[in-house]
Amino acid sequence: MSDLSPLPRLLAVPLARALRSSPVVVLGGSRQTGKSTLARLGGVGKGRLYRSLDDFDVLDRARRAPEALVRDAARLTLDEVQRAPEVLLAVKRAVDDDRTPGRFLLTGSANLLLMKRVAETLAGRAVHLTLRPMTRRELLGRAAPGVWSELFRRRDRAWPDVLRAQDPGACDWREVATRGGYPTPAYHLRRPAERELWHTGYTQTYLERDLRDLSIVDSLPGFRRLMRAACLRVGNLVNQTEIGRDVGMPQATVSRHLDLLEVSYLLVRLPAFSINRTSRLIRSPKLYWSDTALALHLAGEREPRGAHLENLVLVDLLAWSATLLDAPQVMYWRTASGREVDFVVEWNGRLLPIEVKTTARPRTGDADGLRAFRDEYGSLSRAGLLLHTGDDISWLADGVLSAPWWTAV
Repeated sequence: MSDLSPLPRLLAVPLARALRSSPVVVLGGSRQTGKSTLARLGGVGKGRLYRSLDDFDVLDRARRAPEALVRDAARLTLDEVQRAPEVLLAVKRAVDDDRTPGRFLLTGSANLLLMKRVAETLAGRAVHLTLRPMTRRELLGRAAPGVWSELFRRRDRAWPDVLRAQDPGACDWREVATRGGYPTPAYHLRRPAERELWHTGYTQTYLERDLRDLSIVDSLPGFRRLMRAACLRVGNLVNQTEIGRDVGMPQATVSRHLDLLEVSYLLVRLPAFSINRTSRLIRSPKLYWSDTALALHLAGEREPRGAHLENLVLVDLLAWSATLLDAPQVMYWRTASGREVDFVVEWNGRLLPIEVKTTARPRTGDADGLRAFRDEYGSLSRAGLLLHTGDDISWLADGVLSAPWWTAV
């Protein structure tokens, strides 16, 4: 495969499946994740007219004559639709007249589900998919998720064999974190200086154009400070008051800016797990980023921390979840006494607790949080999985398997 060849994407099959069943499919994801490439290639793009709202002429038509634009073809792809949300009302009217599957493929660098007016316009008419930065296996040319589905399907005692059967190749997690998953810097650019320059340009484009399409930001320098503060808190609980104090910004403004980062797929707020689903909305989420390399760049950090390895695992879990119709929920768990588990995956009524440690030789004490979780939730919980940076796969404690992180991701 040449350096210029697009790598197969994990979401290609679910996207093609959605186009066969729904009149509108919305493909979201941050800018430069490969949405346009995926929408134009192979079985997805064949027989479709492609129009991008990054083209000023198309953008002008979308704003002035949206009804005419959506009638350009029987099967139409509209790229970066968040730039002209008014075109979605024309899409709604067209679909209400003709609900033929696959009529519209809409891509956007903003989460249309979190944009209230847009979500109401498309309610009941669209399937929403999210294309995240490339996972480690995608960068290796494998359009396959991590091992998560297999772990849920197999008995706990079979997990060591499942993980040993994986062959994604051992690697240094720090190198993976600093490359990230955006296709251009992670796959096409070889030198760190080139990747740093790309991330600088990416940030500038986001601040100067994409943000202005989504909302009014009074101070771009202030917003940049907030992004840096958020990236320095990867893996921590979201504390808007603390962030506001550090960047000199009112709490209400911090809240609005974090919402913007989430809408544009850059920020990930991970909810707390609780059997009571209502309480998940009340408890403080943990903060992660969509791409570890971008987070390191924005924070001005040269060396990744343990939280960035957690972030790598989370991105893989989210990419896997996006491929499934009955999407698993990914959360974290923490008790008032301080017991915690980095990730809890809830799928089909079962729970998979996962802990991530940047040690090559985990000790029994590293499994305390996993054991506490299993004691709390009993038969609902599968075995605990402790991912580490070494090479050994073994049962660290009763019901807790330790394994190299790269066997799962």
